[in-house]
Amino acid sequence: MKRIILVVASLFAALLLQAQSPQQRYIDTYSDIAVSEMLRSGVPASITLAQGILESGAGLSKLAVEGNNHFGIKCHKGWTGPSMHLDDDRRHECFRVYDSAEDSFRDHSDFLRYRDRYKFLFDLERTDYKAWAYGLKQAGYATDPKYPAKLIQYIEEYKLMRYDIVTMEEEAALPEPPHRMEAPKTVREEDENAPVQEQFHFALSRQLYSLNGVPFVYAMEGESYRSIARYYHLFKWEILKYNDLKADEALLPGTIVYLAAKKKHTPSGLDKYIVAEDGESFHAICQRFAVKEKAIRKLNGFGAQVELKEGEEIKLR
Repeated sequence: MKRIILVVASLFAALLLQAQSPQQRYIDTYSDIAVSEMLRSGVPASITLAQGILESGAGLSKLAVEGNNHFGIKCHKGWTGPSMHLDDDRRHECFRVYDSAEDSFRDHSDFLRYRDRYKFLFDLERTDYKAWAYGLKQAGYATDPKYPAKLIQYIEEYKLMRYDIVTMEEEAALPEPPHRMEAPKTVREEDENAPVQEQFHFALSRQLYSLNGVPFVYAMEGESYRSIARYYHLFKWEILKYNDLKADEALLPGTIVYLAAKKKHTPSGLDKYIVAEDGESFHAICQRFAVKEKAIRKLNGFGAQVELKEGEEIKLR
């Protein structure tokens, strides 16, 4: 009798699953991955699920079935993995192919977190799914003018916002928004409440800042690396080394000049950088994130002369 009950229950569960809509089956299958990605990257799970449903036809599109690509992410110039070609905005466009759906979800999160044009989204409230939906359209994720409305409809129809709710411990562990992590911090001399790496002992007759725990100043009109080195009682060769330079060069007002050795990697949450345009300077990127060129070249397997292409991913840690 017990066995018969179990068989009936199993059959009932199978029939119930078949009766569900493709959208609900998609949510049941991928909601755990969406939540996991939210905790790792900060992208709301509701947005991830809604985009997945819309972009992949609830997982039934050719791109999702054959290429594990759930978000319609195209190859772009920096993609070196497998690909497939389909008609989209134009004929025979190149789309990324992944080993698994999980890889697609992860790449989608990184696509948003590490591309400059999407970083403003992380300054929005994570639970404000409407702002995120319209922000994605503003940033150019899709050309469809109804794209935000479609995402919002899925979120509200299937109550996807419930997946954005986290515990206090999980909230505290979420990564900071990229812009906040990249923003320079104002330094006060020998601040007892500052982290050890930010207790700098320079005269503060001008404002001192830090990034990635490395002190720097903004160059002013008429200054040179030599004059800044002299002001802070450094040798010229020291300040050039700190800034990955071999010789003194023209210094424009507003240029970041580091006063100590940069770090070998960025903090967690700034794991990579996606090149915005062909020919972007490798030196400028390393200066932006206060990391040593030599260390980042080694991490990425780059040679001494690095020519970067749009969409190329640079590991920063």
